[in-house]
Amino acid sequence: MNTRDAILDAAGVLLGRYGYHKTTMDDLATEAGIARRTLYLHFRCKDDIFLARIDRVVERLLAEEKRIADGPGDARKRLAQLLTHRVVYRLDVVKDYAKSLDEIFAALRSPYLERRSAWFAVEATVLARVLEQGRAAGLLSFEDAGETARALISATNSLIPYSLSTKELGSRREIERTLARVVALLLGGLRAEPAKKKR
Repeated sequence: MNTRDAILDAAGVLLGRYGYHKTTMDDLATEAGIARRTLYLHFRCKDDIFLARIDRVVERLLAEEKRIADGPGDARKRLAQLLTHRVVYRLDVVKDYAKSLDEIFAALRSPYLERRSAWFAVEATVLARVLEQGRAAGLLSFEDAGETARALISATNSLIPYSLSTKELGSRREIERTLARVVALLLGGLRAEPAKKKR
């Protein structure tokens, strides 16, 4: 493991243990097993470390979403997998965080929101590609793939841990059950109607 990854792993551990505000650069160096000055060879400040940690989580998520989009199965199946994975992956990443994520998002709000828009745009592109494939196969019906993809993202965002801790959101099983219902409702509305036979 390289030093940068060790630092980002340490940030994840300490976010769960102390929360954002109580974590210090000394804590990060100790947890990563490096000298404090080594932190500064890779990052300017604590904010940069935690933003990079979030970036890495999302980069891994997006890589997996692209793999699902290019995988087997019809477009409806892959859309369901994509929508489920985008929520469950984020939930799994923060499952050990005892506190709400509010403090980190409040401290890093502006740079986080800039990144968030870019991440959602990439996710929308992936979803739109699968939507188009579904329409071409006669499985899905919608007007605009980009707008539909953005709507699917907005609809599932309510289940992503943000202002609630994972305990406040409910158990993983409860979230998965709710998510399955939401995804079924969303995709049911996209199902193409069978062509009516001409008499």
